[in-house]
Amino acid sequence: MGEQPIFSTRAHVFQIDPNTKKNWVPTSKHAVTVSYFYDSTRNVYRIISLDGSKFAEKFAEFKEAARLAKEKSQEKMELTSSPSQESATGDLQSPVTPESINGTDERVTPDAAFNAESRAELNAVPFPHSSTSITKHWEAELAALKGNNAKLTAALLESTANVKQWKQQLAAYQDEAERLHKRVTELECVSGQTAGIKTQKTELNQTIEELEAELKAKEEELEKLKEEVENANLLQMQKDSLAQKLQETQVRNAQLETRLSDVEERLESSRQEGESFRKSLRSLLELLDGKIFELTELRDSLARLLEDGSS
Repeated sequence: MGEQPIFSTRAHVFQIDPNTKKNWVPTSKHAVTVSYFYDSTRNVYRIISLDGSKFAEKFAEFKEAARLAKEKSQEKMELTSSPSQESATGDLQSPVTPESINGTDERVTPDAAFNAESRAELNAVPFPHSSTSITKHWEAELAALKGNNAKLTAALLESTANVKQWKQQLAAYQDEAERLHKRVTELECVSGQTAGIKTQKTELNQTIEELEAELKAKEEELEKLKEEVENANLLQMQKDSLAQKLQETQVRNAQLETRLSDVEERLESSRQEGESFRKSLRSLLELLDGKIFELTELRDSLARLLEDGSS
């Protein structure tokens, strides 16, 4: 970074355990330099810890872990979507019938063929009930994350406001400590120190110790603030990931609803065609019954003629 830090100190830095995701583990065995920067373009404060070359190594580890997590998420989404697509294309292109399984070559009536094709098309379409439940789950989780993020943001803003006050107090304490040290030095240089001067020196030393203890307490509060900032960043990343998954699920649901509407229209058309075909078959059957009856009467007439001719 090109700008100068507004405050620097040495502190112990911790990070979340990558295995348990619950505990905090130290990143180094000794205290490292922690600097506070102010970004005037974004009006935010930044806390940066540098320990030689470990910053670049840790950044590379975090970048690689984020990439692996993203690939795993994409693989899960592909696994959930690919089986439904494969079953849909397979059923629409080659529907399996009992005749083909048994090896027979019997003819199937057109009415049965229409019904079989319609059932295959309906079975090939994955209904969006499961996707809807997943969407509701993600929406609930996203809402919870938004609430937690709002609370952490409010706490972060309050802590950021306290940082300015702490800086002023720290500067005042440092000035007071320097003044007291100078006073102690002056008193030590004075010859013929009396018992009163020694008592005053003891009191000044006690005041310095109290100020140092208060400075230590402020440093601990700054450590807690850093932990809250890290938690807020993690929640923001989870929020962005869930928002992207929710958007993808909504697009998937819209596509499935469109396909379902198309198949329902085709099914209705197939039913109408089947009904028309059944009516045609009934008419043909009635016509065949009439022809068969006429042929039966003709056969009986011919049989009687043969009997009369032979007698």
